[in-house]
Amino acid sequence: MTSSETHPAEPGPTKRLEEEGEIAADYLEELLDIADLDGDIEIDVENDRAAVEIVADDAAALRHLAGADGEVLEALQELTRLAVQTKTGERSRLMLDVAGYRARRRAELVEIATSAIATVKETGKELALDPLNAFERKVVHDQVAASGLTSDSRGVEPQRYVVVLPV
Repeated sequence: MTSSETHPAEPGPTKRLEEEGEIAADYLEELLDIADLDGDIEIDVENDRAAVEIVADDAAALRHLAGADGEVLEALQELTRLAVQTKTGERSRLMLDVAGYRARRRAELVEIATSAIATVKETGKELALDPLNAFERKVVHDQVAASGLTSDSRGVEPQRYVVVLPV
């Protein structure tokens, strides 16, 4: 008897992430019903994470689920991760988006990072950015790394920020 016959195979990583997305979608659909909001849930797997987005024909109707600076979105993402963890027993790294907020914010952050990179290359001096959340810092760090420079995160939440370093 082989080990696969005595122990059923663990689900593959993609299957597990799809399951996380389904659990998150069920949780978010209940939340939308309670809040009496119209929206659809889209599920995907991106960068080894479950990616879940709440979308609607009238995206403005969902804007308050993101909040002015994404703070409501961050809280909703953490609650959704906890709901997934409660069902699966494992910590979730799923990413939640509402009405394209993260995609728009990512584009803004790429512009901020590109400007900071140009300034650091021109002056040869490090440049500190305003405080950012973990998602935002990752976008900036990735952009800086792609440019050939390095960056650090400094400070303590919620005032943690990125410093772009010269060569």
